[in-house]
Amino acid sequence: MLGQVMSIVLNPTVLLCIFLGVGGGICIGALPGLTSTMGVALLLPLTFGMEAQNGILLLLGIYIGAVYGGSISAILLHTPGTPASAATVIDGYEFSKRGEGGRALGISTLSSYIGGVVSCLMLMLISPQLAKLALRFSDAEYALLAIFGLSIILSVSGKSMMKGIIAGCVGFILSMVGVDRITGNLRFTFGSVNMIGGISYVPVMIGLFAMSQCFQTVEDMSRKENRKPVKISKVFPRKEDLKACLKYAPISGLIGTFIGIIPGAGTEIGAFVSYNLAKSTSKHPEKFGTGVPEGVAAPEGGNNGVTGGAMIPMLTLGVPGDSVAAIMIGALTIQGLQPGPLLFRDQKPLMYAIFIGLFIANCAMLFYGMSCQKLFAKVLSIPKEILTPIIFVLCTVGSYALNNSFFDVGLMLFFGIVGYFMNKAEVSVSPMMLGMILGSMAELHFRTALVKSDGGMGIFVGSPIAIIFLVLIVISFGQPLFSILLKRAKRRAESR
Repeated sequence: MLGQVMSIVLNPTVLLCIFLGVGGGICIGALPGLTSTMGVALLLPLTFGMEAQNGILLLLGIYIGAVYGGSISAILLHTPGTPASAATVIDGYEFSKRGEGGRALGISTLSSYIGGVVSCLMLMLISPQLAKLALRFSDAEYALLAIFGLSIILSVSGKSMMKGIIAGCVGFILSMVGVDRITGNLRFTFGSVNMIGGISYVPVMIGLFAMSQCFQTVEDMSRKENRKPVKISKVFPRKEDLKACLKYAPISGLIGTFIGIIPGAGTEIGAFVSYNLAKSTSKHPEKFGTGVPEGVAAPEGGNNGVTGGAMIPMLTLGVPGDSVAAIMIGALTIQGLQPGPLLFRDQKPLMYAIFIGLFIANCAMLFYGMSCQKLFAKVLSIPKEILTPIIFVLCTVGSYALNNSFFDVGLMLFFGIVGYFMNKAEVSVSPMMLGMILGSMAELHFRTALVKSDGGMGIFVGSPIAIIFLVLIVISFGQPLFSILLKRAKRRAESR
């Protein structure tokens, strides 16, 4: 098997896809407003005609590059390129104010590499074991797993839990459109032939994540921004910087990996948790926020650790660890691969090729970060008037290319408008995507389990795995509700 894996990974085309993906991802992440999710969704259609390993590793390269690339604008412009770099701004920009922007970028690059490598190692160790466990799943366990994934909507709902729940319910209803896979009846098609096969979530994702941001950018173009040219020098970390990276980045990488495993947590949470841990364990916590190496090393190790962690539940269970992993499910499905434990049984060489490809992608990120910082910094000066029309065209072409259908283009534009207004109303679009992706899985396995048990609910407590999932569901639903009740009780106590 080792020979098969190495023949896949060392194929020049695969290596080219990895390096192009990482380079493109860094450029996307460096531009404020273009998130890693948007970049992966935008370029997903390019992989339709590729071989599975090429397309998947191209998208993973974009993901890794974009998460790291956000630190470039965070450090140089005090503007996080992606949400993952929100914690890096705190100390990173202080380096730039002292004229040490290159030094901060060097720390960011090395820490991102270490965090990413740690997450790759954990992915290799945990995924096969979790997949073996998942092979024991029946329809009842899969249904409870999907419901647990849907419960994560509460934690990714943004400022308003109720808005997130409503968005998740809308996504769940959208997943029901088309032919009922149990009875064969048509549902919610409204007489449209285009909706008999259901609503494809690729154009929906492009609309919600990419086109909505395109509309927002058009609105923002009326606001003039005066960006000063930035100078970068001495990128390679100093001795004290290396010590900070080697001390904090591995721990942050582990933290980020386990946060990535939790569906819906996200790279920004991994970054902030790692930053807070570094600050609380530091001998000089008062220096954080003034531009210390630890303040850059910890969050960058944490957010890049999430990249590998988010792949673990996606590959082994078919549950997305974050919004990028949700898009990756679409990429695998388009390639004829169903995410889940059977991948490790039927496509073992491909799975291990993905693991090694992720490691190579992190090495490519280190190479780019240490040698091409001045080039990537120039990306920050691209006018929005040029960038926005290009994104618009890519969104349109990408949506059409999926099924060669103008209906999908209209679907993308519609959900682009929906996503724009959702952002205006401060409603997270992630719950809607989770509802669409996991809704059909939850419904199908839940109803199939009931058919097998002649309508008996006891099948959902018939195994230790099912009981564990039930406990997790109760905790996942109960914890946010308990927090709300606790806050209300404190307010009442304070008002008395």
